[in-house]
Amino acid sequence: MSGRLVLLVFFAIFIPMKTIDLRSDTVTRPSAAMRRAIANAEVGDDVFGDDPTVKELERYVAELLGKEAALFVPSGTMGNQICLKAHSRRGWEMLCDRECHVVNYEAAGPVVHSGLLINMLTTERGMITAEMVRANVRPKNVHCPETKLVELENTHNRHGGTVLPQDEILKVREVCDEFDLIFHLDGARIWNAHAATGIPLAELVAPFDSVSVCLSKGLGAPIGSITLGSAEFMEKCLRERKLFGGAMRQGGIIAAAGLYAVKNNIARLTDDHDNAKLIAEGLNRLETFSVDMSRVDTNLIIAHLNNDESSDTVAEKMQSVGVLAIPFGPTKIRFVTHLDVSRADCEEALERIGKVLN
Repeated sequence: MSGRLVLLVFFAIFIPMKTIDLRSDTVTRPSAAMRRAIANAEVGDDVFGDDPTVKELERYVAELLGKEAALFVPSGTMGNQICLKAHSRRGWEMLCDRECHVVNYEAAGPVVHSGLLINMLTTERGMITAEMVRANVRPKNVHCPETKLVELENTHNRHGGTVLPQDEILKVREVCDEFDLIFHLDGARIWNAHAATGIPLAELVAPFDSVSVCLSKGLGAPIGSITLGSAEFMEKCLRERKLFGGAMRQGGIIAAAGLYAVKNNIARLTDDHDNAKLIAEGLNRLETFSVDMSRVDTNLIIAHLNNDESSDTVAEKMQSVGVLAIPFGPTKIRFVTHLDVSRADCEEALERIGKVLN
């Protein structure tokens, strides 16, 4: 056997296959530059309000999104939940999409923490229209719960990363004003909506009374979210953060990663969107999958299965060749592109999937 062939055999046997992780944009790891920012972070005690990096992050994001004030929190779930609790009274009703994150992935938080009655509306792409809001505001009488909140999610996870139409959001704002309703945005991936549409971030979130945005998804920070609103409302959220156990001491260590993320990783989100389209088109060329390309707005792909195999079985087959994705119900699989997955990785993933499934 020649030396070259021996070397090739060695690499084939002993060099592990690279795993291409398309489960979520939450799996990203800090880059070398982000790790340097973390290591060099100036810190203080944030509970006393004197961590300079946390304060800089809050100021920077508030200015970027055009809100009066911001509050750094450990997670997007906490961000949403403290906003809802600070806004509401027990027994109030909130209108939201049936597939929204607040309902499906936050452990029944709205009812457990805030005592809210949830009216889940079925939508086409995650957008509760102004007409839907108007039709579902209950009459004010002693028999009915009081409809007081409307919640939207942009981009929308379970609808496949769809971007909500800004013109319709503005119409919902008008109805909220008419009926004195509070308007909250789960903007975990609002950065992707901005990258996909070119609409400034401040314009996207302007109609909302409160917003929660995530730093640890497409932007690549290891942890953290930001809530935004008026200064008075953020004072209420600060108290709720303490109640929820979210007060942190030298928070600047992780705030530095978030600050690096918002300053450096927003513009590149269009790469993730392009890669998502590449994967979606490639999956459509396989007999196993069908992807509605009209819903691939950003970095999420929901692939429907065309055969009788379960999503768990198909995901296990892909995992056997080093491609990770998440079963999204019995007949769907979700793929998510992010900054740790290159164009070449996406092309390689499609090649491996094609071989193992076809």
